[in-house]
Amino acid sequence: MKQMITGAEALMRSLEAEGVDVLFGYPGGAIMPTYDALYDHRNTLNHILVRHEQGAAHAAQGYARVSGRVGVVLATSGPGAMNTITGIADAMIDSTPMVVICGQVGAAMLGTDAFQEVDVLTVTQPITKWAYQIRRAEDVAWAVSRAFYIAKSGRPGPVVLDFAKNAQTGMVEYEPAKVDFIRSYRPVPVPTDETIQQAAELINRAERPLVLVGQGVELGNAREELRQFLEKGDMPAGCTLLGLSALPSDHPLNMGMLGMHGNLAPNVMTNQCDLLIAVGMRFDDRVTGNLDTYARQAKVIHFDIDPSEINKNVMVDVPVVGDCKQTLRRVTQLMEQRTREAWVKGFRPYLEKETEKVIEPAIHPTEGPLLMGEVVRRVSEATGHKAVLVTDVGQNQMFGCRYFRFTEGRSVVTSGGCGTMGFGLPAAIGATFGAPERTVCLFVGDGGLQMTIQELGTIMEQGCPVKIILLNNNYLGNVRQWQYLFFNKRYSFTPMMNPDYNTIASAYGIPSRTVVHREDLGAAIQEMLDTPGAFLLQCAVKEEDNVLPMTPPGANVDEMMLEVK
Repeated sequence: MKQMITGAEALMRSLEAEGVDVLFGYPGGAIMPTYDALYDHRNTLNHILVRHEQGAAHAAQGYARVSGRVGVVLATSGPGAMNTITGIADAMIDSTPMVVICGQVGAAMLGTDAFQEVDVLTVTQPITKWAYQIRRAEDVAWAVSRAFYIAKSGRPGPVVLDFAKNAQTGMVEYEPAKVDFIRSYRPVPVPTDETIQQAAELINRAERPLVLVGQGVELGNAREELRQFLEKGDMPAGCTLLGLSALPSDHPLNMGMLGMHGNLAPNVMTNQCDLLIAVGMRFDDRVTGNLDTYARQAKVIHFDIDPSEINKNVMVDVPVVGDCKQTLRRVTQLMEQRTREAWVKGFRPYLEKETEKVIEPAIHPTEGPLLMGEVVRRVSEATGHKAVLVTDVGQNQMFGCRYFRFTEGRSVVTSGGCGTMGFGLPAAIGATFGAPERTVCLFVGDGGLQMTIQELGTIMEQGCPVKIILLNNNYLGNVRQWQYLFFNKRYSFTPMMNPDYNTIASAYGIPSRTVVHREDLGAAIQEMLDTPGAFLLQCAVKEEDNVLPMTPPGANVDEMMLEVK
């Protein structure tokens, strides 16, 4: 005879069956039966008590991004569920696998405006791969297995399970479930032999191919396949913000970052190539600039697992729809071994120009206040370029991604499509659980840090070894830069009055140090890295520094500003 258990206990066993060992959450009334069941699973399910449900969602994202596993969130109904919404939307646009389980009032009370009742399904359906309400204990095992299958298969993304209280307390004869097929869901389309052949033929004929590398390479565990693809064809590449660590920074074919604040060479050469090859990226507007003039001279091949991305923003000549780990390998087998020395060398003048005018002054200044770029590069060098980079959003994000260097995969954790301020601190916490063997360096501005600063409490309680580098310029820096460039220097509500961050860190038991002078930076970085556990390194950086180069909004991708007047 099978054992009768509660729906809440069935959830615990289902999570364990999915291999979950870490989850991030915050208890409340409607999810309390689940937390009661969790009490007996503390040895197998490590629950991280965050200080705000938004922090739980971002921490789960950070965990998922560095580990390649599904992040799990527990929250209560109503305000608890609503506080996860920003993280869910962020995970959806950035293709992060996550399962959010939130409590809900009992099924009999649905629609009565009961205490802390919110229609979570209606709210979350547009920003999830799947949202489902569990109303019976009998459906728990199936729903959990289906949720994990959907979240991690194909193009990953978030799933929400709205867990009615009666389903948590109801009794069920538990049987593990395994969902690995859904009739109407094809997570990995199979490319045709014809498109594979067409892609190889276009590449073989091209004289000036340029490869755009996106996060899909990381999500598909295809870093080695990408390297072989690039090297066989001798094809230069540029990386999107989320795809930066898919290719080692020092690889001779890596021409740098794409996009509005990317590197000059790959952006300019986008409009000079004769073949544009996109791999696991979605032609975001921050990458393309003005679509009317974007790579009009080039044929386009688009490798992607999601058919909806094909021809969404840029019309393509050959769509290669499928798992890029497989499709890259198949196309590479049909490619000719090529040397494109003249084309690759053509990037060099732009690299040299940017290095002279932008990069060297940013990372090796000789006078004046500290600059964000030099802080980022010095930290990267001190970690041997092996650390996980986590950023918040704003200038800290752009300087961080421009000047940090990468040797290993899954090393970039940042909010791409949503641009969520407050993302950084909780995401870094999650990253320390997803990659406990690695150094996690968070670059954050004074604005973004204060949005989720309560998560210092999570760091204190859990002992998370987050190295927090606060780039403090007393401004909402990115908005100020736009006000400087496009709003006649009218700094409307961007100057920040800041608290004493060292005192705040001390209150949470986190050691800290403030650096004002350049000659103190090296020793401070080393102290941070040598200190066990968390550390806050506050750097008083130039207040009105600007991220350059920059493609102005609406401009062509190759119309990059190298200086501002």
